Amino acid sequence: MAPRLQLEKAAWRWVETVKPEEISQEHIDLAYRINLPACKRGSCRRNCKGNPNCLVAIGEQAWLGEIDENTFHNIDDPNSERRDKNTFVGLTNLGATCYVNTFLQVWFHNLELRRILYQCHNPRAQEHNTESDYEPQSICEHLQYLFALLQNSNRKYIDPSGLVKALGLDTGQQQDAQEFSKLFLSLLEDTLSKQKNTTLQNVIQQQFCGQFSYVTVCNQCGRSSALPSRFYELELNIQGHKNLTECVTEFLKEEKLDGENRYFCESCQSKQSATRRIKLHSLPPTLNLQLMRFVFDRQTGHKKKLNTFISFPEQLDMGPFLEGKPDQTCVYELSAVLIHRGVSAYSGHYIAHVKDARTGDWYKFNDEEIEKMEGKKLQLGIEEDIAETAKSQTRKPKCSKGYHCSRNAYMLVYKAQEEENSDPSWTNVEVPAFLQRLVDQDNHKFEEWCSEMADMRKQSVDKGKAKHEEVKELFELLPTRDGEPYEFVPLDWLKKWLDDSTATKEIDNGHFLCSHGKLHPDKVGDSKRVSQQAAQLLYERYGGGPRLDGSSLCRECVGQRCRVLRLKNQLNEDYKEVSNLVKRSPSGEGFWVGKASLRSWRQLALDQLEEDEHKTKHGNVQTNGEGLHGNSKEFGPELSEGTEDEMKTFNEDVVCSHGGLTILETERKLVSPDVWTKLRAYFPKAPEFTQSQEACQKCLTLEQEEKDNEAVSKMMALDQKNQLPNLFHEKNRPTLAKWPQGTEVLYVVPLFFVDEWKKFIRRPTKSSPVSNVGNTLLLCPHGGFMFTYDSLIHGDAQHVALLWPSEWDVISKLFIVDQPISIHCMREATPTGATMKYTTQPDLCWECRQSFLFQQQRDLREYTQATVYIRKVIEDKRMIKEAGPELTASSSEAEEEREEHPKEDGERDPDFGQSEDGAKRLKLNNGSAPSPAAVPVATVTKLGGIRRSTRHRKLRGEKALIVSANQTLKELKIQIMHAFSVAPFDQNLSIDGKNLTDDGATLGSLGVVPESIICLKADEPISDYAVMEDVYQVGMPEEGFKGTGLLGH
Repeated sequence: MAPRLQLEKAAWRWVETVKPEEISQEHIDLAYRINLPACKRGSCRRNCKGNPNCLVAIGEQAWLGEIDENTFHNIDDPNSERRDKNTFVGLTNLGATCYVNTFLQVWFHNLELRRILYQCHNPRAQEHNTESDYEPQSICEHLQYLFALLQNSNRKYIDPSGLVKALGLDTGQQQDAQEFSKLFLSLLEDTLSKQKNTTLQNVIQQQFCGQFSYVTVCNQCGRSSALPSRFYELELNIQGHKNLTECVTEFLKEEKLDGENRYFCESCQSKQSATRRIKLHSLPPTLNLQLMRFVFDRQTGHKKKLNTFISFPEQLDMGPFLEGKPDQTCVYELSAVLIHRGVSAYSGHYIAHVKDARTGDWYKFNDEEIEKMEGKKLQLGIEEDIAETAKSQTRKPKCSKGYHCSRNAYMLVYKAQEEENSDPSWTNVEVPAFLQRLVDQDNHKFEEWCSEMADMRKQSVDKGKAKHEEVKELFELLPTRDGEPYEFVPLDWLKKWLDDSTATKEIDNGHFLCSHGKLHPDKVGDSKRVSQQAAQLLYERYGGGPRLDGSSLCRECVGQRCRVLRLKNQLNEDYKEVSNLVKRSPSGEGFWVGKASLRSWRQLALDQLEEDEHKTKHGNVQTNGEGLHGNSKEFGPELSEGTEDEMKTFNEDVVCSHGGLTILETERKLVSPDVWTKLRAYFPKAPEFTQSQEACQKCLTLEQEEKDNEAVSKMMALDQKNQLPNLFHEKNRPTLAKWPQGTEVLYVVPLFFVDEWKKFIRRPTKSSPVSNVGNTLLLCPHGGFMFTYDSLIHGDAQHVALLWPSEWDVISKLFIVDQPISIHCMREATPTGATMKYTTQPDLCWECRQSFLFQQQRDLREYTQATVYIRKVIEDKRMIKEAGPELTASSSEAEEEREEHPKEDGERDPDFGQSEDGAKRLKLNNGSAPSPAAVPVATVTKLGGIRRSTRHRKLRGEKALIVSANQTLKELKIQIMHAFSVAPFDQNLSIDGKNLTDDGATLGSLGVVPESIICLKADEPISDYAVMEDVYQVGMPEEGFKGTGLLGH
């Protein structure tokens, strides 16, 4: 089928030869496209919206044919959430809690720990009413309930959020897994120690605690000193080692104590060189070996991961390492391997491989997913596939039989090998009745949920099948046959009816109606013509209305559209004729027309026609795909400039605010009577102004008054400039640092007053004249002066301007002075000679001055969102400023600079002649352009009151950062790293020659104030880019488990 725009054109092509009063039913049918042929199935990829008879590709494809019943619902099979037979239960990852899940699974598979934990006294669980949900409170209660669910739940995985919430862990932040293991066991040991049952009090020690001692031997006297200690895991260094035996050997090796690290011998009563080593005395039934993969990097100040391969055996004989028992057999079997996948210490994923103590099978626990290994062998598999850079790729070493090799294992759990125990109760841990009752309650809830989901699936399938039969029945009835009655139904409604994912609402034809209550011709493309039989069935089942049948075709709307289209065709002809006539000079009495009106009169005419004809067309005023705007260049250059604001009335742009003819002749054009006659035909109510009509007298009077005021301002500015030439040109200015001889008094005015006065002198017609000096800005509420002589010398001069007495006399006459302020110099005789004493009038207000200084210092210490500048230093310790400053002033600053500085030659001020000073002085002797350093970025201040800019001169290689006073130096270094790509450990920072080294100190305490310039010297970058990745990942200091229940909070 032809595109929609072509169908619309074809529907109204007859208007060129048919007048509105000649319209017949045939023309109405053409306008509503009643007789367009219907599209056949398969002929359209998309539905033809311009053809009301096209019923193809509206969503029917999904229903015509056999349909799988699973497509009628989006509910997963609830049995997929059910635990499979002879499998374990997983744990939900709450965001970043995989490290918690791995340890919970390892501890659950410790049968002795589970058995003892079930024996803990729990009166809340024993007395719980199963009609409400059980909510554990203590850590012991949570772990009890969680283990019972892991053992006998019907669910495929359970939610550990109760325990995680009780511990106060942040579910979105991944923590140190090894630290979590230590803290949790310590917390559990403390909790169990408070149980009344004595067999429970020491279960953690019995299961995990071993004994060793630190033995120190004095080299001088041979005295041996032993310090006994307990351990719950052995922390083994893996750096530089290939297998577990090497790691244990290094842990127990002898250490020399000499130099500053010498040992104080009680026998010798002095510090002596000595040796120290660890002696293992006893090992626990469950031996936890922590492989120290996550180490602190002194160079970066952050943790990093050691991705080196370590081999470990399935059977570990610790007998040779036990002190005094070298021949004793102490064999352990591997029972769990905890894995961290990822290169960085601050990201990755934790999983656990655990051996089932009952069957000897190995399982991989990966949060909700649990996989049984084949052949009762540990298979690390893809856990060793981690992303590596090409430089750091290492090959996996070959492992002997009975050994495994891993670069991601961070904890190994070994169980002491015991003799075969035929007692089945040794491996069967029964859930106590009071906990099983709670598990049964949860299982009952799960079964109810499964039943509810199954019912919902069945209801969806039944509903879908019924809908399938309905669509197949009705879709065959939708097409209209020639001569049969028909109705119009919205296309969007039909699509939603065929889209089973949305509920079908009643049919709404209300937005298709024209002002006469019938079907609007423009809405035919959004509706479909269906048989009256099909429409009757649809309305009976879904309701709605109003119903639009063959009698709903609107003759009035078709007639109006015919009139508008015919007038539009005439308008195009008139537009071309007016475009040609307006280029000619008018002969005889002409008429004034606004140039903006001439540019947009065709659009205004069409709008006027639509209003006059009460046109009801919705949306865009473009008709049949043709734009209403022609090429405005047809009027010539004078009528084709710019885009006009929306005009409501033709020729309103030549009417002034008083209702007369505007005095702006550049905005109006004189046209001939022929042009005006044609325009008047479209705009009979437009304002009319003949050539002889005078412009508005009120506007002329106001214009003359404005010119007179500008002349007065120019004269005033010239007079003030002549009376104060040195102040304007900043010549021969007094300074406080070197008091001028022969002068006893200098006067003070705000620098703001001088700046505003100069703006008026430079642009008297653009700026308002200055009338007041406003010295109260420099005074406190008590009327005292706010600055001392010394403060004015050392920086406060940027707020004031100094005047000679003669200049003060002139200013006192020209302006209103609210309060004179002066500085007096008096010579005083002293025994050591004459000294100069400086006083101010009014006197200094010490109270307000001290308060001002206190607030100033406070602002420097307690700032937020302030700007500091980081300036990079090159190798020869010179800053990059030799390259010249960056001209990065904002547009507002640039405008200010243009006002503050004299203009270059050829850009002279329109109101005054240019002096020889200023811009000409900027030129070089050889006539070349001024260098970047010579271009004035900000007005430089001498101490005599000339304006000082506080704007920072930014140099190349320098960057601005936003900081706060309470921010640490470490956090600033991370900002600098992102700005300069220099790692924090390569940064050497200094301010005013003082090195900044304390990373934990705040910027306020280090003396960094707003607008400070911090020098950055970068060391050579390191080659380990994985370390840089770790630093990028850690934007803020680590909090660890601070504030959690693991630390007793």
